[in-house]
Amino acid sequence: MNRRPTEERFEDWIEKSLHNHGYSSLPFTDYDKTLCVIPDEVVKFLTKTQPKKWERLEEHYDNQTEEKVLQRISSEISKRGLIDVLRNGVKDRGVYLDLVYFEPKSGLNPEHQELYSKNRFRVVRQLHYSHRNENSLDMVLFLNGLPILTMELKNQLTGQNIKHSEYQYKNDRLPKGEPLLKFGRCLVHFCVDNDRVSMTTHLKGDGTKFFPYNKGIENPIVEGDYRTEYLWNDVLTPDSLLDIIENFVVLVEEKEYYFNEKKGDIDTKKFKVLIFPRYHQLEVIRKLRSTIKEEGVGHNYLVQHTTGSGKSYSIGWLSHTLTSLFQSQDDKTRMFDTVIVVTDRRVLDKQLQNTIKSLEKTRGVVNPIDKTSSQLKEMLEKGKDIIITTIQKFPYITEEISSLGHRKFGVIIDEVHSSQSGENSKEMKKSLSKLNIEEGEEGEFDVEDYIREEIKSRGQQDHISFFGFTGTPKEKTLEVFGRKNDNGEFVPFHTYSMKQSISEGFTLDVLKNYTTYKRF
Repeated sequence: MNRRPTEERFEDWIEKSLHNHGYSSLPFTDYDKTLCVIPDEVVKFLTKTQPKKWERLEEHYDNQTEEKVLQRISSEISKRGLIDVLRNGVKDRGVYLDLVYFEPKSGLNPEHQELYSKNRFRVVRQLHYSHRNENSLDMVLFLNGLPILTMELKNQLTGQNIKHSEYQYKNDRLPKGEPLLKFGRCLVHFCVDNDRVSMTTHLKGDGTKFFPYNKGIENPIVEGDYRTEYLWNDVLTPDSLLDIIENFVVLVEEKEYYFNEKKGDIDTKKFKVLIFPRYHQLEVIRKLRSTIKEEGVGHNYLVQHTTGSGKSYSIGWLSHTLTSLFQSQDDKTRMFDTVIVVTDRRVLDKQLQNTIKSLEKTRGVVNPIDKTSSQLKEMLEKGKDIIITTIQKFPYITEEISSLGHRKFGVIIDEVHSSQSGENSKEMKKSLSKLNIEEGEEGEFDVEDYIREEIKSRGQQDHISFFGFTGTPKEKTLEVFGRKNDNGEFVPFHTYSMKQSISEGFTLDVLKNYTTYKRF
Protein backbone atom coordinates (compact mmCIF):
# COMPACT_ATOMS: atom_id res chain seq x y z
CA MET A 1 0.00 0.00 0.00
CA ASN A 2 1.37 3.43 -0.92
CA ARG A 3 1.60 5.60 2.16
CA ARG A 4 1.25 9.33 1.72
CA PRO A 5 4.13 11.58 2.87
CA THR A 6 1.96 13.53 5.33
CA GLU A 7 1.07 10.33 7.21
CA GLU A 8 4.75 9.38 7.29
CA ARG A 9 5.61 12.78 8.73
CA PHE A 10 3.04 12.25 11.47
CA GLU A 11 4.61 8.86 12.18
CA ASP A 12 8.10 10.40 12.18
CA TRP A 13 7.01 13.03 14.68
CA ILE A 14 5.58 10.49 17.13
CA GLU A 15 8.63 8.24 16.79
CA LYS A 16 11.03 11.11 17.55
CA SER A 17 8.92 12.15 20.53
CA LEU A 18 9.04 8.58 21.88
CA HIS A 19 12.83 8.62 21.45
CA ASN A 20 12.96 11.70 23.67
CA HIS A 21 11.18 9.68 26.37
CA GLY A 22 13.61 6.76 26.29
CA TYR A 23 12.38 4.52 23.47
CA SER A 24 14.62 3.06 20.76
CA SER A 25 13.50 1.99 17.28
CA LEU A 26 13.89 -1.46 15.78
CA PRO A 27 13.12 -2.78 12.27
CA PHE A 28 10.08 -5.00 11.81
CA THR A 29 12.36 -7.80 10.62
CA ASP A 30 13.47 -8.35 14.25
CA TYR A 31 9.94 -9.48 15.11
CA ASP A 32 9.00 -13.19 15.24
CA LYS A 33 5.49 -13.50 13.76
CA THR A 34 4.90 -16.96 15.22
CA LEU A 35 6.01 -16.29 18.80
CA CYS A 36 4.78 -12.65 18.78
CA VAL A 37 7.96 -11.39 20.44
CA ILE A 38 11.24 -9.75 19.52
CA PRO A 39 13.52 -12.67 20.52
CA ASP A 40 16.75 -10.72 20.92
CA GLU A 41 15.08 -8.14 23.19
CA VAL A 42 13.53 -10.78 25.48
CA VAL A 43 16.84 -12.62 25.83
CA LYS A 44 18.84 -9.44 26.50
CA PHE A 45 16.40 -8.37 29.23
CA LEU A 46 16.47 -11.76 30.96
CA THR A 47 20.24 -12.26 30.79
CA LYS A 48 20.99 -8.74 32.06
CA THR A 49 18.46 -8.73 34.90
CA GLN A 50 18.42 -12.41 35.95
CA PRO A 51 21.77 -13.95 34.89
CA LYS A 52 21.80 -16.68 37.56
CA LYS A 53 18.33 -17.86 36.60
CA TRP A 54 19.38 -17.95 32.95
CA GLU A 55 22.40 -20.08 33.88
CA ARG A 56 20.12 -22.57 35.63
CA LEU A 57 17.97 -22.82 32.51
CA GLU A 58 21.07 -23.38 30.39
CA GLU A 59 21.86 -26.39 32.58
CA HIS A 60 18.52 -27.87 31.47
CA TYR A 61 18.36 -26.76 27.84
CA ASP A 62 22.01 -26.24 26.83
CA ASN A 63 22.15 -24.66 23.35
CA GLN A 64 18.33 -24.73 23.04
CA THR A 65 17.81 -22.34 25.97
CA GLU A 66 16.72 -19.31 23.94
CA GLU A 67 14.34 -21.33 21.79
CA LYS A 68 12.73 -23.15 24.73
CA VAL A 69 12.36 -20.08 26.96
CA LEU A 70 10.84 -17.97 24.19
CA GLN A 71 8.38 -20.74 23.35
CA ARG A 72 7.44 -21.00 27.02
CA ILE A 73 6.84 -17.26 27.36
CA SER A 74 4.78 -17.09 24.17
CA SER A 75 2.71 -20.08 25.25
CA GLU A 76 2.02 -18.60 28.69
CA ILE A 77 0.88 -15.31 27.16
CA SER A 78 -1.49 -17.23 24.86
CA LYS A 79 -2.98 -19.12 27.81
CA ARG A 80 -2.97 -16.51 30.58
CA GLY A 81 -2.92 -13.19 28.74
CA LEU A 82 -0.20 -10.55 28.65
CA ILE A 83 -1.23 -8.66 31.79
CA ASP A 84 -1.05 -11.76 34.01
CA VAL A 85 2.34 -12.78 32.59
CA LEU A 86 3.78 -9.30 33.08
CA ARG A 87 2.57 -9.09 36.68
CA ASN A 88 3.32 -12.65 37.74
CA GLY A 89 6.10 -13.82 35.43
CA VAL A 90 6.52 -17.35 34.09
CA LYS A 91 7.88 -20.56 35.57
CA ASP A 92 10.06 -22.86 33.48
CA ARG A 93 11.78 -25.97 34.87
CA GLY A 94 11.31 -24.66 38.41
CA VAL A 95 12.85 -21.28 37.53
CA TYR A 96 10.69 -18.17 37.98
CA LEU A 97 11.35 -15.46 35.40
CA ASP A 98 10.29 -11.82 35.80
CA LEU A 99 9.38 -10.17 32.50
CA VAL A 100 9.17 -6.60 33.83
CA TYR A 101 10.21 -4.61 36.90
CA PHE A 102 7.84 -2.03 38.34
CA GLU A 103 8.83 1.16 40.11
CA PRO A 104 9.67 0.54 43.78
CA LYS A 105 7.22 2.13 46.24
CA SER A 106 10.10 3.53 48.31
CA GLY A 107 13.75 4.35 47.70
CA LEU A 108 14.95 1.94 50.36
CA ASN A 109 15.86 -0.79 47.86
CA PRO A 110 18.50 0.48 45.37
CA GLU A 111 18.77 -2.98 43.74
CA HIS A 112 15.08 -2.84 42.78
CA GLN A 113 15.57 0.67 41.40
CA GLU A 114 18.47 -0.60 39.29
CA LEU A 115 16.33 -3.42 37.86
CA TYR A 116 13.53 -0.93 37.12
CA SER A 117 15.96 1.13 35.03
CA LYS A 118 16.76 -1.94 32.90
CA ASN A 119 13.26 -2.22 31.37
CA ARG A 120 13.60 -1.96 27.58
CA PHE A 121 11.07 0.14 25.61
CA ARG A 122 11.11 -0.19 21.83
CA VAL A 123 9.00 1.11 18.95
CA VAL A 124 8.57 -0.70 15.63
CA ARG A 125 7.04 1.05 12.63
CA GLN A 126 5.08 -0.74 9.93
CA LEU A 127 5.13 -4.06 11.76
CA HIS A 128 4.32 -6.89 9.35
CA TYR A 129 2.60 -9.22 11.79
CA SER A 130 0.99 -11.83 9.53
CA HIS A 131 2.08 -15.03 7.77
CA ARG A 132 -1.05 -14.79 5.60
CA ASN A 133 -0.77 -11.32 4.08
CA GLU A 134 1.41 -8.21 3.93
CA ASN A 135 -0.70 -6.11 6.30
CA SER A 136 1.28 -3.91 8.67
CA LEU A 137 0.45 -1.96 11.81
CA ASP A 138 1.63 1.66 11.76
CA MET A 139 3.25 1.44 15.20
CA VAL A 140 3.69 -1.21 17.86
CA LEU A 141 5.28 -0.53 21.25
CA PHE A 142 7.30 -3.27 22.96
CA LEU A 143 8.33 -3.76 26.57
CA ASN A 144 11.27 -6.13 27.08
CA GLY A 145 10.55 -7.69 23.70
CA LEU A 146 6.82 -8.21 24.28
CA PRO A 147 4.25 -6.21 22.23
CA ILE A 148 2.05 -4.20 24.61
CA LEU A 149 0.01 -1.94 22.30
CA THR A 150 -0.63 -1.13 18.65
CA MET A 151 -1.49 2.12 16.85
CA GLU A 152 -3.05 3.02 13.53
CA LEU A 153 -2.29 6.63 12.59
CA LYS A 154 -4.14 8.99 10.25
CA ASN A 155 -3.30 12.52 9.19
CA GLN A 156 -6.24 14.77 8.33
CA LEU A 157 -4.19 16.32 5.53
CA THR A 158 -4.65 13.03 3.67
CA GLY A 159 -8.43 13.31 4.08
CA GLN A 160 -8.55 10.59 6.75
CA ASN A 161 -9.13 10.53 10.52
CA ILE A 162 -9.59 8.07 13.41
CA LYS A 163 -12.84 6.78 11.90
CA HIS A 164 -10.75 5.38 9.05
CA SER A 165 -8.41 3.81 11.63
CA GLU A 166 -11.38 2.22 13.38
CA TYR A 167 -12.65 0.88 10.05
CA GLN A 168 -9.20 -0.56 9.37
CA TYR A 169 -9.10 -2.37 12.72
CA LYS A 170 -12.63 -3.71 12.22
CA ASN A 171 -12.15 -4.93 8.65
CA ASP A 172 -8.44 -5.46 7.97
CA ARG A 173 -7.11 -6.37 11.44
CA LEU A 174 -9.15 -9.49 12.13
CA PRO A 175 -7.89 -11.62 15.05
CA LYS A 176 -8.75 -14.99 13.48
CA GLY A 177 -5.47 -16.72 12.66
CA GLU A 178 -3.43 -13.71 13.83
CA PRO A 179 -1.96 -14.38 17.31
CA LEU A 180 -0.84 -10.77 17.86
CA LEU A 181 -4.42 -9.50 17.47
CA LYS A 182 -6.08 -12.07 19.72
CA PHE A 183 -7.82 -10.86 22.88
CA GLY A 184 -5.41 -10.40 25.78
CA ARG A 185 -2.23 -10.56 23.69
CA CYS A 186 -1.91 -6.76 23.60
CA LEU A 187 -3.25 -4.40 26.25
CA VAL A 188 -4.85 -1.86 23.93
CA HIS A 189 -5.18 -0.73 20.30
CA PHE A 190 -5.17 3.02 19.62
CA CYS A 191 -6.62 4.96 16.68
CA VAL A 192 -4.84 8.31 16.41
CA ASP A 193 -5.14 11.35 14.18
CA ASN A 194 -3.95 14.94 14.59
CA ASP A 195 -6.89 15.93 16.79
CA ARG A 196 -8.51 12.86 18.39
CA VAL A 197 -7.79 9.43 19.85
CA SER A 198 -9.93 6.33 20.39
CA MET A 199 -9.09 2.90 21.76
CA THR A 200 -10.24 -0.69 22.13
CA THR A 201 -8.97 -3.68 24.08
CA HIS A 202 -10.82 -6.33 22.08
CA LEU A 203 -10.71 -6.67 18.30
CA LYS A 204 -13.70 -8.65 17.01
CA GLY A 205 -14.48 -7.43 13.51
CA ASP A 206 -17.66 -5.37 13.14
CA GLY A 207 -18.40 -6.00 16.82
CA THR A 208 -15.32 -4.04 17.94
CA LYS A 209 -16.25 -1.22 20.31
CA PHE A 210 -14.05 1.87 20.41
CA PHE A 211 -13.93 4.29 23.33
CA PRO A 212 -13.02 7.98 22.98
CA TYR A 213 -9.65 8.72 24.55
CA ASN A 214 -9.60 12.50 24.63
CA LYS A 215 -8.96 15.19 27.22
CA GLY A 216 -12.40 16.67 26.72
CA ILE A 217 -15.08 17.08 24.08
CA GLU A 218 -12.29 18.62 21.99
CA ASN A 219 -8.58 18.37 22.68
CA PRO A 220 -6.98 21.79 23.23
CA ILE A 221 -4.67 23.36 20.68
CA VAL A 222 -1.00 22.78 21.54
CA GLU A 223 1.51 25.26 20.19
CA GLY A 224 4.22 23.52 18.19
CA ASP A 225 2.62 20.08 18.46
CA TYR A 226 -0.50 18.11 17.59
CA ARG A 227 -3.65 18.21 19.73
CA THR A 228 -3.13 14.51 20.48
CA GLU A 229 0.42 14.97 21.81
CA TYR A 230 -0.69 13.97 25.33
CA LEU A 231 -0.87 10.37 24.12
CA TRP A 232 2.85 10.00 23.38
CA ASN A 233 4.12 12.73 25.74
CA ASP A 234 2.07 11.66 28.76
CA VAL A 235 0.28 8.31 28.52
CA LEU A 236 2.87 6.31 26.57
CA THR A 237 6.05 7.35 28.38
CA PRO A 238 7.90 4.42 30.03
CA ASP A 239 7.09 5.47 33.63
CA SER A 240 3.45 6.07 32.74
CA LEU A 241 2.99 2.74 30.94
CA LEU A 242 4.63 0.79 33.75
CA ASP A 243 2.28 2.49 36.22
CA ILE A 244 -0.72 1.61 34.03
CA ILE A 245 0.38 -2.02 33.68
CA GLU A 246 1.00 -2.42 37.40
CA ASN A 247 -1.92 -0.48 38.86
CA PHE A 248 -4.68 0.04 36.30
CA VAL A 249 -5.17 -2.60 33.58
CA VAL A 250 -7.47 -5.37 34.83
CA LEU A 251 -9.16 -8.43 33.33
CA VAL A 252 -12.70 -8.81 34.69
CA GLU A 253 -15.62 -11.13 34.12
CA GLU A 254 -18.91 -9.51 33.21
CA LYS A 255 -22.30 -10.93 32.36
CA GLU A 256 -25.24 -9.91 30.24
CA TYR A 257 -28.85 -11.12 30.24
CA TYR A 258 -30.56 -12.52 27.15
CA PHE A 259 -33.67 -14.52 26.31
CA ASN A 260 -32.85 -18.21 25.88
CA GLU A 261 -35.35 -19.53 23.33
CA LYS A 262 -34.63 -23.18 24.18
CA LYS A 263 -35.28 -22.65 27.88
CA GLY A 264 -37.99 -20.08 27.28
CA ASP A 265 -36.49 -17.96 30.04
CA ILE A 266 -33.98 -15.21 30.78
CA ASP A 267 -30.42 -16.53 30.86
CA THR A 268 -26.98 -15.04 31.49
CA LYS A 269 -23.84 -15.07 29.40
CA LYS A 270 -20.43 -14.48 31.01
CA PHE A 271 -17.48 -13.01 29.16
CA LYS A 272 -14.05 -11.51 29.86
CA VAL A 273 -13.38 -7.79 29.53
CA LEU A 274 -9.93 -6.18 29.56
CA ILE A 275 -10.16 -2.74 31.17
CA PHE A 276 -7.64 -0.08 30.12
CA PRO A 277 -8.17 3.25 31.94
CA ARG A 278 -9.80 6.00 29.91
CA TYR A 279 -7.98 9.32 29.88
CA HIS A 280 -10.12 11.08 32.51
CA GLN A 281 -9.84 8.07 34.84
CA LEU A 282 -6.07 8.01 34.59
CA GLU A 283 -5.90 11.77 35.02
CA VAL A 284 -8.04 11.97 38.16
CA ILE A 285 -6.19 9.16 39.98
CA ARG A 286 -2.79 10.62 39.15
CA LYS A 287 -3.89 14.12 40.05
CA LEU A 288 -5.24 12.88 43.39
CA ARG A 289 -2.07 10.89 44.01
CA SER A 290 0.23 13.90 43.52
CA THR A 291 -2.04 16.37 45.36
CA ILE A 292 -2.44 14.12 48.41
CA LYS A 293 1.33 13.70 48.62
CA GLU A 294 1.72 17.46 48.46
CA GLU A 295 -1.07 18.37 50.91
CA GLY A 296 -0.94 15.40 53.28
CA VAL A 297 -3.89 13.75 55.03
CA GLY A 298 -6.87 15.75 56.28
CA HIS A 299 -8.37 17.32 53.16
CA ASN A 300 -11.58 16.80 51.19
CA TYR A 301 -11.88 16.14 47.45
CA LEU A 302 -14.94 16.21 45.19
CA VAL A 303 -14.84 14.19 41.98
CA GLN A 304 -17.75 15.19 39.74
CA HIS A 305 -17.97 12.29 37.32
CA THR A 306 -21.32 11.79 35.67
CA THR A 307 -22.98 8.72 34.14
CA GLY A 308 -20.73 6.93 31.66
CA SER A 309 -17.51 7.91 33.41
CA GLY A 310 -16.72 4.40 34.68
CA LYS A 311 -17.06 5.60 38.28
CA SER A 312 -16.86 2.12 39.84
CA TYR A 313 -13.40 1.57 38.34
CA SER A 314 -12.23 5.06 39.35
CA ILE A 315 -13.31 4.36 42.94
CA GLY A 316 -11.62 0.94 42.79
CA TRP A 317 -8.34 2.36 41.47
CA LEU A 318 -8.42 5.16 44.04
CA SER A 319 -9.03 2.80 46.97
CA HIS A 320 -6.06 0.62 46.01
CA THR A 321 -3.90 3.69 45.25
CA LEU A 322 -4.51 5.12 48.72
CA THR A 323 -3.40 1.88 50.41
CA SER A 324 0.03 2.09 48.76
CA LEU A 325 0.66 5.83 49.02
CA PHE A 326 3.82 7.15 50.68
CA GLN A 327 4.60 10.84 51.25
CA SER A 328 7.99 10.33 49.59
CA GLN A 329 10.23 7.49 48.44
CA ASP A 330 12.20 7.71 51.68
CA ASP A 331 9.15 7.04 53.87
CA LYS A 332 8.48 3.62 55.40
CA THR A 333 4.97 4.45 56.65
CA ARG A 334 1.90 4.54 54.41
CA MET A 335 -0.12 7.75 54.35
CA PHE A 336 -3.40 5.87 55.02
CA ASP A 337 -3.76 2.96 57.42
CA THR A 338 -7.27 2.08 56.24
CA VAL A 339 -9.45 3.06 53.29
CA ILE A 340 -13.22 2.92 53.75
CA VAL A 341 -15.53 2.86 50.73
CA VAL A 342 -19.12 3.89 51.52
CA THR A 343 -21.93 3.08 49.08
CA ASP A 344 -25.57 4.17 49.28
CA ARG A 345 -27.03 0.69 48.81
CA ARG A 346 -28.51 -1.04 51.85
CA VAL A 347 -27.26 -4.30 50.37
CA LEU A 348 -23.70 -3.71 49.22
CA ASP A 349 -23.43 -2.58 45.62
CA LYS A 350 -22.28 -5.83 44.03
CA GLN A 351 -20.81 -4.14 40.97
CA LEU A 352 -18.70 -1.79 43.07
CA GLN A 353 -17.70 -4.58 45.43
CA ASN A 354 -16.72 -6.90 42.58
CA THR A 355 -14.83 -4.13 40.82
CA ILE A 356 -12.71 -3.32 43.88
CA LYS A 357 -12.07 -7.01 44.56
CA SER A 358 -11.08 -7.61 40.92
CA LEU A 359 -8.27 -5.06 41.40
CA GLU A 360 -7.06 -6.88 44.51
CA LYS A 361 -3.54 -8.27 44.11
CA THR A 362 -3.22 -9.85 47.56
CA ARG A 363 -6.04 -11.92 49.05
CA GLY A 364 -7.63 -10.35 52.13
CA VAL A 365 -6.94 -6.70 51.25
CA VAL A 366 -10.61 -5.97 50.41
CA ASN A 367 -13.17 -6.59 53.20
CA PRO A 368 -16.90 -6.08 52.51
CA ILE A 369 -18.98 -5.36 55.62
CA ASP A 370 -22.48 -6.65 55.00
CA LYS A 371 -23.49 -7.58 58.54
CA THR A 372 -23.41 -5.65 61.82
CA SER A 373 -21.60 -2.60 63.13
CA SER A 374 -19.61 -4.90 65.42
CA GLN A 375 -18.17 -6.52 62.28
CA LEU A 376 -17.21 -3.04 61.04
CA LYS A 377 -15.64 -2.17 64.40
CA GLU A 378 -13.58 -5.34 64.34
CA MET A 379 -12.25 -4.55 60.86
CA LEU A 380 -11.39 -0.97 61.83
CA GLU A 381 -9.58 -2.10 64.98
CA LYS A 382 -7.63 -4.71 63.03
CA GLY A 383 -6.57 -2.01 60.58
CA LYS A 384 -7.76 -3.79 57.44
CA ASP A 385 -6.55 -2.14 54.23
CA ILE A 386 -9.86 -1.63 52.38
CA ILE A 387 -13.31 -1.82 53.99
CA ILE A 388 -16.49 -1.56 51.91
CA THR A 389 -19.70 -0.70 53.75
CA THR A 390 -23.09 0.99 53.39
CA ILE A 391 -24.33 4.48 54.15
CA GLN A 392 -26.44 3.10 57.03
CA LYS A 393 -23.22 2.57 58.98
CA PHE A 394 -21.90 6.07 58.23
CA PRO A 395 -22.69 7.47 61.75
CA TYR A 396 -20.72 4.66 63.31
CA ILE A 397 -17.84 5.12 60.83
CA THR A 398 -17.39 8.83 61.51
CA GLU A 399 -17.65 8.34 65.27
CA GLU A 400 -15.23 5.42 65.36
CA ILE A 401 -12.53 6.86 63.10
CA SER A 402 -12.74 10.24 64.83
CA SER A 403 -11.73 8.50 68.07
CA LEU A 404 -8.80 6.73 66.38
CA GLY A 405 -6.67 9.84 66.01
CA HIS A 406 -3.42 7.87 65.98
CA ARG A 407 -4.43 6.21 62.69
CA LYS A 408 -5.08 7.75 59.29
CA PHE A 409 -8.15 7.08 57.15
CA GLY A 410 -9.26 7.72 53.60
CA VAL A 411 -13.05 7.67 53.23
CA ILE A 412 -14.42 7.34 49.69
CA ILE A 413 -18.14 8.07 49.40
CA ASP A 414 -19.89 6.61 46.37
CA GLU A 415 -22.54 8.78 44.74
CA VAL A 416 -25.57 9.07 46.98
CA HIS A 417 -29.03 9.41 45.51
CA SER A 418 -30.31 12.89 46.20
CA SER A 419 -33.19 11.47 48.16
CA GLN A 420 -34.84 8.33 49.48
CA SER A 421 -38.59 8.09 49.86
CA GLY A 422 -41.28 5.68 51.09
CA GLU A 423 -40.02 2.57 52.87
CA ASN A 424 -36.42 3.43 52.00
CA SER A 425 -36.86 6.79 53.70
CA LYS A 426 -38.17 5.15 56.90
CA GLU A 427 -35.23 2.75 57.01
CA MET A 428 -32.79 5.58 56.37
CA LYS A 429 -34.25 7.68 59.17
CA LYS A 430 -33.93 4.78 61.59
CA SER A 431 -30.28 4.31 60.67
CA LEU A 432 -29.40 7.98 60.31
CA SER A 433 -31.32 9.56 63.16
CA LYS A 434 -28.32 11.24 64.69
CA LEU A 435 -28.81 14.61 62.99
CA ASN A 436 -32.01 16.46 62.26
CA ILE A 437 -32.22 16.52 58.49
CA GLU A 438 -35.31 18.09 57.01
CA GLU A 439 -37.67 15.96 54.99
CA GLY A 440 -38.56 16.95 51.48
CA GLU A 441 -41.84 16.46 49.69
CA GLU A 442 -43.75 13.26 50.46
CA GLY A 443 -41.41 12.41 53.31
CA GLU A 444 -38.24 12.23 51.23
CA PHE A 445 -35.04 11.92 53.22
CA ASP A 446 -31.97 13.52 51.65
CA VAL A 447 -28.91 11.36 52.19
CA GLU A 448 -26.53 13.84 50.57
CA ASP A 449 -27.59 16.45 53.12
CA TYR A 450 -27.01 13.98 55.92
CA ILE A 451 -23.47 13.10 54.85
CA ARG A 452 -22.57 16.73 54.36
CA GLU A 453 -23.90 17.75 57.78
CA GLU A 454 -22.23 14.80 59.53
CA ILE A 455 -18.82 15.71 58.08
CA LYS A 456 -19.39 19.41 58.66
CA SER A 457 -20.39 18.92 62.32
CA ARG A 458 -17.10 17.22 63.11
CA GLY A 459 -15.00 19.76 61.23
CA GLN A 460 -11.76 19.09 59.40
CA GLN A 461 -9.75 16.32 61.03
CA ASP A 462 -6.06 15.95 60.33
CA HIS A 463 -6.14 12.15 60.20
CA ILE A 464 -9.12 11.77 57.82
CA SER A 465 -9.43 12.58 54.10
CA PHE A 466 -12.86 12.43 52.45
CA PHE A 467 -13.31 11.72 48.72
CA GLY A 468 -16.81 12.36 47.38
CA PHE A 469 -17.93 10.98 44.00
CA THR A 470 -21.07 12.45 42.49
CA GLY A 471 -22.46 13.45 39.10
CA THR A 472 -24.60 16.40 40.20
CA PRO A 473 -23.41 17.96 43.48
CA LYS A 474 -25.54 20.49 45.34
CA GLU A 475 -24.07 23.88 46.09
CA LYS A 476 -23.81 23.02 49.80
CA THR A 477 -21.96 19.81 48.94
CA LEU A 478 -19.50 21.81 46.84
CA GLU A 479 -18.84 24.02 49.87
CA VAL A 480 -17.88 20.99 52.00
CA PHE A 481 -15.98 18.91 49.41
CA GLY A 482 -15.06 21.46 46.75
CA ARG A 483 -12.26 23.98 46.43
CA LYS A 484 -12.28 27.71 45.79
CA ASN A 485 -11.14 28.89 42.38
CA ASP A 486 -9.64 32.29 41.58
CA ASN A 487 -13.14 33.82 41.50
CA GLY A 488 -13.93 32.58 45.00
CA GLU A 489 -16.37 29.94 43.72
CA PHE A 490 -16.42 26.37 45.02
CA VAL A 491 -15.57 23.90 42.24
CA PRO A 492 -14.90 20.12 42.02
CA PHE A 493 -11.37 18.75 42.19
CA HIS A 494 -11.96 16.97 38.85
CA THR A 495 -14.85 16.87 36.37
CA TYR A 496 -16.16 14.52 33.71
CA SER A 497 -19.23 16.44 32.60
CA MET A 498 -22.63 15.29 31.37
CA LYS A 499 -21.92 17.25 28.19
CA GLN A 500 -18.80 15.16 27.53
CA SER A 501 -20.63 11.94 28.39
CA ILE A 502 -23.37 12.81 25.87
CA SER A 503 -20.77 13.84 23.28
CA GLU A 504 -18.92 10.53 23.71
CA GLY A 505 -22.10 8.49 23.42
CA PHE A 506 -22.26 7.15 26.99
CA THR A 507 -25.39 9.11 27.87
CA LEU A 508 -28.45 9.71 25.70
CA ASP A 509 -29.33 13.34 25.11
CA VAL A 510 -32.95 13.36 26.31
CA LEU A 511 -33.43 16.91 25.03
CA LYS A 512 -32.17 16.19 21.52
CA ASN A 513 -35.66 15.70 20.06
CA TYR A 514 -37.53 17.60 22.76
CA THR A 515 -40.46 19.79 21.80
CA THR A 516 -43.03 21.51 24.00
CA TYR A 517 -46.59 20.17 24.08
CA LYS A 518 -47.90 23.45 22.71
CA ARG A 519 -45.47 23.44 19.78
CA PHE A 520 -46.23 19.75 19.08
